Amino acid sequence: MAENKRDYYEVLGVDKNADDAALKKAYRALAKKYHPDMNPGDKEAEQKFKEASEAYAVLSDPEKRRQYDQFGHAAFDGGAGAGGFDGFNFSGDMGDIFGDIFGDLFGGGRRRGGARGPMQGANVRTSVRISFEEAISGCEKEIELTLKDECPTCHGTGAKPGTSPETCPKCGGKGQVVFTQQSLFGTVQNVQTCPDCHGTGKIVRDKCTGCYGTGYVSNKKKIKVSIPAGIDNGQSIRIREKGEPGTNGGPRGDLLVEVVVGRHPIFQRQDMDIYSTVPMSFAQAALGGDIKISTVDGDILYTIKPGTQTDTKVRFKGKGVPSLRNKNVRGDHYVTLVIQVPTKLSDAAKQALREFDQETGNSLGRDGEEKKAGKSEKGKKKSFMDKLKETLED
Repeated sequence: MAENKRDYYEVLGVDKNADDAALKKAYRALAKKYHPDMNPGDKEAEQKFKEASEAYAVLSDPEKRRQYDQFGHAAFDGGAGAGGFDGFNFSGDMGDIFGDIFGDLFGGGRRRGGARGPMQGANVRTSVRISFEEAISGCEKEIELTLKDECPTCHGTGAKPGTSPETCPKCGGKGQVVFTQQSLFGTVQNVQTCPDCHGTGKIVRDKCTGCYGTGYVSNKKKIKVSIPAGIDNGQSIRIREKGEPGTNGGPRGDLLVEVVVGRHPIFQRQDMDIYSTVPMSFAQAALGGDIKISTVDGDILYTIKPGTQTDTKVRFKGKGVPSLRNKNVRGDHYVTLVIQVPTKLSDAAKQALREFDQETGNSLGRDGEEKKAGKSEKGKKKSFMDKLKETLED
């Protein structure tokens, strides 16, 4: 019944003033979404597909659209219009639309004519391992891999010397064959790459003994790879036209080299910044002094302030990773200073620590009971703090 049908403009999701291009675009999207071959066994999708097709069949025809705008669905229910939906003729650009749809569904496409033109060869992927330091400073590596080259015997034709490839009889040299597909609206023509010549349009009868008819031979090659300073683990370097050879005179593909950066025993990297942890003795933290800190640029001396606490963070500006875009721009190096507590102490060191506890307040005596610190002894040749520092640093 007409009263049960949705408005055709609503079905396609377009305005009543929509032009032909808008109608076609809307219908093509719906047809691809709800086509039965894309939704096997889905009755709801099939119904929506038929509904969209009916709407487009009416609105894409100027005369039927005029009748629909004037009389609505009644125009095609035996009333004021001309016949029902079953009498519609799905012609014109409907074939183009379904050619596109079935091309997407079955891997073909509308007929373009002619054999394939020049095509770039396949890209080749490989990897190279470098050290943490090499990633910071940049380096050059040489990799070895097997690549295809044009056969020197047949010069890439695949045919035995003295013979030539023949035109493919299946596709007539076009590289494509036409096949038909039955749809709800009749027969739709589509094209596929010719299975006999694989799109080249040529068949080799007498194959070259050097390459067995492929036109290519495999050779081991050594290729130098320049790795820029600042590259990170997992990033790739593209080397143009160092991949597989192209077809029909096309250029070679590219070589993609993934960089694998080794771990460092001290440094950790985060983007352009470097992080490390440096131990300091209790005496150094309490008294201050110079400690050696390793960076990617070499060792530097850093003066610790007296009373430095554990987990103190120090920033060394411009000591991080160089930028890939500008090697003069670098990140920073962040160092965390951590007090290293000794696990083994001599008797002299233990006594020095007990004396230190007594000097600084409540302390544990030799017997383990808490004692109140008395007055510090004076008149010794060396101060207590000097003795403590010497003992802990031994």
